[in-house]
Amino acid sequence: MPNTPPATAPMIPPPASGHAVGVSNDEFRAAMARLAAGVVLVTAFEPPLDADGPGGEDVGMTATAFLSVSLDPPLVLVSLRTGSRMDDLLDEQPHWAVSVLSESQRHIAGRFAMKGRISDRLLFEDIPYVRGKATGALLVGGALATLECRTEQRVEAGDHTLVIGRVLTADVPSADGGPLTYFRGRYRQLG
Repeated sequence: MPNTPPATAPMIPPPASGHAVGVSNDEFRAAMARLAAGVVLVTAFEPPLDADGPGGEDVGMTATAFLSVSLDPPLVLVSLRTGSRMDDLLDEQPHWAVSVLSESQRHIAGRFAMKGRISDRLLFEDIPYVRGKATGALLVGGALATLECRTEQRVEAGDHTLVIGRVLTADVPSADGGPLTYFRGRYRQLG
C-alpha cells in the first residue's frame, strides 16, 4: 500500500461573530463550566485624580482565570474583561495584588463578582486585610496565599485582556482550610 498523508479537516473561516461554525456562546460557556478553577481576589489602588482632591480608592475583582506562567522569572497571568474597571486601572498603573481565597471566603468572592455593585470602599469595609508593602494593594486576611505583582505585559485576546505580572512578593499567611473553587457556575469546596 502506498503511503498517503492523513486527511486533514478543511479550514473553515469563522463567521463575523468570531465563533467557529456551530459553536454558540451557550455551548462554549457550558463546556468551559466543566473546568474547575481556583478563585482569587485581584486588588489594586486607584490613585486620586487630583492631588488636592479626595484620596484614592481600593478596587477589587473576583477572578477565576488566574495562573502561574513562569518560575524564572516569577510570572502570573490574570484575564480581565476588556474595558472593565480593573482592566482600565491596570492599564494606567502597573501594581496589583492577588489573594488566593479559601473555602471559607465564598462571601468575599460573591461580593466582588456582583454586577451593578456598590462602591468598592463599602465592599472592603468588614473584610480583614493588610496593605501590601510592594504595591499598596490590599491583601485579604485569611487568604491561602497572597502575591503582589507589577504588570510586565498586556495582551489583547478577544473580549479580554491577559495581564502578565511579575511577582514581587509571595506569602502563605494561612495554611488552614482548602481552596475555594468555581465549577459548573457555582463556588465549591474540594472533597
